[in-house]
Amino acid sequence: MTDIVISGSGLYVPPNVVTNEELVSAYNTYVDAFNTEHQREIESGEIEALPQSSAEFIEKASGIRARYVLYKDGIVDPKVMRPMFPKRGEEQAPEMVEMAVHAAKQALEAANKTVEDVDLVIVACSNMQRSYPALAVELQKELGAGGYAYDMNVACSSATFGISNAIASIQSGMASVALVVNPEFASPQVNYKNRDSHFIFGDVCTATILEKKETCTSEHAFKVIASKLKTSFSNNIRCDYSYTDHCHAELPDDNPFFKQQGRKVFKELLPIVVDVITSQLKELEWSVESVRRMWLHQANINMNLFAAKKILGRDATDDEAPIILDEFANTASAGSIIAYHRTHQDLMAGDKAILCSFGAGYSVGCIALEKC
Repeated sequence: MTDIVISGSGLYVPPNVVTNEELVSAYNTYVDAFNTEHQREIESGEIEALPQSSAEFIEKASGIRARYVLYKDGIVDPKVMRPMFPKRGEEQAPEMVEMAVHAAKQALEAANKTVEDVDLVIVACSNMQRSYPALAVELQKELGAGGYAYDMNVACSSATFGISNAIASIQSGMASVALVVNPEFASPQVNYKNRDSHFIFGDVCTATILEKKETCTSEHAFKVIASKLKTSFSNNIRCDYSYTDHCHAELPDDNPFFKQQGRKVFKELLPIVVDVITSQLKELEWSVESVRRMWLHQANINMNLFAAKKILGRDATDDEAPIILDEFANTASAGSIIAYHRTHQDLMAGDKAILCSFGAGYSVGCIALEKC
């Protein structure tokens, strides 16, 4: 079988930072105004008062301290509570494609490849700004790449599922060099009026280049040893926004927003994640001790620590399982790729690693890697 490598990665970081303190200030001001306006209904028991939040609560619950966003002003305005930006016309690339161009160029440079080498483009992410034409085809055009392109969505597992698709395409001969990008424009999906979810997501875009080992010339490449994918249906992480919504008489207030049953997700999804990773190690006859690094999905610090401990049988060090969500927040499918991009160059030839993402579906994508 043809050996495939990840030969380059890229990261686009938006220009604006929203700290927990800024987010909480806007949220608490909104809460005070709401509770004052509805004091009579609250006192009569018709509705419940909205709870206050704090930066300390957010960090303890999630490990998040800040997040990057494309558009900041509306988010931190208690009278707006959502990102505000002009709608782009058909002649303009949408934000997700624009982000992807930057990340893709970085990945190409890291891989010592030109856009002319690319014959497969996959945009794999949690949300698409439109149904069609595919964002990947527009990105292909913006970059000047050949071959073919398509979009795919497996929620927060989209990046690893996209990489797995690229691996299969190269092994089958349908492509020679694949570009997989993960433009996560997640801030518009957040309900900034909800204490339990207003802090979760940030915006970012990651990219990876995959190719045959025999054509690789990059300094920091990782051979793909195996990939393992798993899905199991659950309603506990959802986004119900749909093109059919305008056909309904009424829409629920939270319809376009991400929502989850956090405790159920923790209890149900993490055992699946641990099983996928440990079973892959067993199939490869890799001992846990032989794994130099794990780049895990960056959703919540407690989930990461729990999963790593279950796999290793002890607490993981920051070196073994790097955390980036304190700076970036949850960036959906891009999180594990950010961790990879930021912390892969110090590994030595022969070092073994795991790249794993997981999320709604439930879905888990796990890729076993070895430094070339």
